Amino acid sequence: MIGSGVFLLPSVLAPYGSYSLGGWVISALGSLFIALTLGSLASKIPKIGGPYAYTYAAFGKLPGFLIAWGYWISCWTGIAALAVACSGYISVFIPVVNNVPVAGAISSIIIVWIFTAINISGVRTAGIVQLTTTILKMLPLIIIAFAGLAIGNLSNIHATNPNNESIPMLLAGVAVLTMWAYTGLESATIPADDVINPSKTIPRALIIGTLTATFIYILSTFGVMALVPQQQLAESSSPFADAAKAIFGGVGEYLVATGALISIVGTLNSLILLSGQMPLAAGLDNLFPKRFIKLNQSGTPGFGLIFSSILATILIMMNYSKGLVSAFTIMILLSTLTVLIPYALSAASEIVLCKREEEKKNSKKIVIAVFAFIFSIFAIIGSGTDVILYGFILLAIGLPVYYMMIRKKS
Repeated sequence: MIGSGVFLLPSVLAPYGSYSLGGWVISALGSLFIALTLGSLASKIPKIGGPYAYTYAAFGKLPGFLIAWGYWISCWTGIAALAVACSGYISVFIPVVNNVPVAGAISSIIIVWIFTAINISGVRTAGIVQLTTTILKMLPLIIIAFAGLAIGNLSNIHATNPNNESIPMLLAGVAVLTMWAYTGLESATIPADDVINPSKTIPRALIIGTLTATFIYILSTFGVMALVPQQQLAESSSPFADAAKAIFGGVGEYLVATGALISIVGTLNSLILLSGQMPLAAGLDNLFPKRFIKLNQSGTPGFGLIFSSILATILIMMNYSKGLVSAFTIMILLSTLTVLIPYALSAASEIVLCKREEEKKNSKKIVIAVFAFIFSIFAIIGSGTDVILYGFILLAIGLPVYYMMIRKKS
């Protein structure tokens, strides 16, 4: 969940001041409903693929395939985007990476393949890297959060309504901005086959992860707001760097760049892991080509990891090719939608599966799933009509693959 986006959120939320707390509360509650729903589904169906497995169980092959297809695309487009973002922060220390486009492309591609190699070596190794980067990336955010609240000026934070909207509409708008920070919470459900006691471990990870992220997001946002005047913060392209300079002086920029790098590579490592796991899950149900289910000596889907990273590498080269940047940017925007759709279908799957079981205790789960579904639809609508339209076109492109696999099986 904690990726590169958090480093810009204080600037995005600055025009709303203390009203942003309301947005955080709404998005945190919505994400918690989603986490509870996914946790319940993981207990019922502790299978690799997470949202794909749940959708397949509730609605069948085609909806399940579309979830796997869309999520897989979001993985390798996200890998390309994060690698480019990583090179951007490396340029703080090595300016040539930013000044020479070819150097930036090479840097991004090298980063992709370093972490692809880590994931090919085994899920345990990838997990160790993930744990390490998670701990390290939280430290600078926590330091700035508490330092800002301790030495900053809380009077910098005003409750402002820049567009003179009604309070409910204002909070809804802020919630649309903050809820993007929670995308990724479903990651814990996907590599279920490699998790010890997944029916208990995954639900715990979902709840603890969501609550921890919420704690860090709110504290760090208000810590930065306490350190940087509201008007200056709204115009800042690097709010945490500005806050770090207020605490540590000139060296603060390098500290934030280091923290951002760690945060980005941690998310990148996770996406590369998932780019092999999701096709593996669909392949086991004969919905992806058989090549994706072959495991190497380390027990990882080597072909899926390599093929996904090749696609990400091509996107990176497109990004540094004049005239193709816009195509790359559109695909990155679309990747967010293909993460949100699985939330909605997972919530719908929980409702359907609970009704099939016809147990009294399921009524509470259904209520939670209904809230999770409403919140997910709210998030999808908030992504914009253009993104929704092109996103469904992107999903439709996968239909020939689906029918090819069905025909091959028959």
